[in-house]
Amino acid sequence: MNTSNKILSKQQLINLVESWRENGEKIVFTNGCFDILHYGHLCLLNKSAAFGTKLIVAINSDSSVKKLKGENRPINNELHRAALIAALEVVNATVVFEEETPAALISEIKPNILVKGGDYTVSQIAGADFVLKNGGEVKIIPLEKNLSTTKILSSLNRK
Repeated sequence: MNTSNKILSKQQLINLVESWRENGEKIVFTNGCFDILHYGHLCLLNKSAAFGTKLIVAINSDSSVKKLKGENRPINNELHRAALIAALEVVNATVVFEEETPAALISEIKPNILVKGGDYTVSQIAGADFVLKNGGEVKIIPLEKNLSTTKILSSLNRK
């Protein structure tokens, strides 16, 4: 499966977003590690896509996942994680970011809607203040119960 047309550099994404904006698209942005893709991720992405016409998913780089989750993470490398996310029909573009948060990327893309999972509050979401100040919306999607990569890995380690 060729997903390379949906895995973009930051500059490619900025250029694409400009053309989407010119066409009146409503741009939705979410981000995460997406280390082991699971049902909770699919629910988040499907619900996120429903808020607009184009969905961008920013994926933490391997080095940023290590800083956030510890030395034993990520399980899957950034290119594999990006390819899995890009393969989803609801996703229009993916980009890997190196920073600990996507705040700088969000300020360059200027999404109409910023989405995160229910383990965050608006004040904890990187870039939320920028999106709100610029007339956008921030949406929080309730998490699917007991579904996270960390919980999946913990259950495997107990066996």
